[in-house]
Amino acid sequence: MPAPLPHRSPFGRTPDGQPVECWRLESAAGVAAEILTYGGILHALHVPDPAGRRASVVLSLPDVPAYAERSPYFGALIGRYANRIGSARFLLDGRLHRLPANDRGHTLHGGPDGFHHRLWQAEPLPGALRLTLHSPDGDMGFPGGLDVSATYALGEDGTLALSFEARTDRATVVNLTNHAYFNLAGTGADDGPVSGSGSGSGSGPGPGPGGILGHMLRIDADGFLPVSTESIPWGPEQQVAGTPFDFTSPRALGDGLRAPDPQVKAADGYDHCWVLRPSADPGVPRTAAVLHDPGSGRTMEVRTTEPGIQVYTANRLDGSLAGPDGRRYGPHDAVCLETQHLPDSPNRAGYPSTVLRPGEVLRSRTEFRFPHLAGGTQRPTGGGERP
Repeated sequence: MPAPLPHRSPFGRTPDGQPVECWRLESAAGVAAEILTYGGILHALHVPDPAGRRASVVLSLPDVPAYAERSPYFGALIGRYANRIGSARFLLDGRLHRLPANDRGHTLHGGPDGFHHRLWQAEPLPGALRLTLHSPDGDMGFPGGLDVSATYALGEDGTLALSFEARTDRATVVNLTNHAYFNLAGTGADDGPVSGSGSGSGSGPGPGPGGILGHMLRIDADGFLPVSTESIPWGPEQQVAGTPFDFTSPRALGDGLRAPDPQVKAADGYDHCWVLRPSADPGVPRTAAVLHDPGSGRTMEVRTTEPGIQVYTANRLDGSLAGPDGRRYGPHDAVCLETQHLPDSPNRAGYPSTVLRPGEVLRSRTEFRFPHLAGGTQRPTGGGERP
């Protein structure tokens, strides 16, 4: 029996009056995902704890205006280029391309009008939602017309997979990711028990001051990229051993965040890219990170085909943003685990290439698994790689 199609409901309008839809995927394991056509935003990800109590584990905002005007990329699809491009420019095939600078003289997450502000076209599929977008030649300074698809698929075991494909008609650079802010304790958008009637009005513990300090994190990486005070990589990959960046064994995020390390202090936390261990099969997602909340018992494993993972501990949240239930978000109330190519790759000859040329297909797959659920320790289901 095929998986059910996602359910569609209205979710307001964009600033220029276009209707926004919210699509909900459900799984037999009790996991449910809500995705907006605005920004391709993962608006909610409801996950049961070991006792069956379901809560959303991603930070969200109440409406489209909040996402459009004030969101620090909550749950959004990021492109054309995730992370930073130094000095807002890059050289490709002998030609200099200048981009809008939106972060201290550099380009962050594709520029001020990146994919996080676009209205994506939705195609419902059994157990999945495919979003598509056309980015014209010269969009935010990037060369080439780019056609992108992002498919969210929810397996019956509760695994949420995000697969990207992209094609171009001219040589360009591409780096795509999702910018969800995770708090496995639950963000206050609680559905109640999985055996209940669905979306309820209960309230989970919600984030509070230092909400993820007790979360245990493991990263399958032996090196990370140290950055300048402007968050641009300033040197070669550095080994994590003996530093606050060593998460090769599970470690509380708070331990590292409190460390008197100049890299941690400069960012007021973590905002760094870890270089993942090479994969035996580049087309199959391998484990990048495992996040665990001892309080709720929830565990999330992140698998990816990407070479890096940017870990951001929500250092800039200042209490000015509130979720749908009115709770305000502060520093370290969540952690982002952004699978991607390395920052500033177009200007770094030694980094894995992000160049995409006509006739090639960019393929990338990331999976969010919840092994604390029954049957949650599955084999990878495949993916793709950049040619």
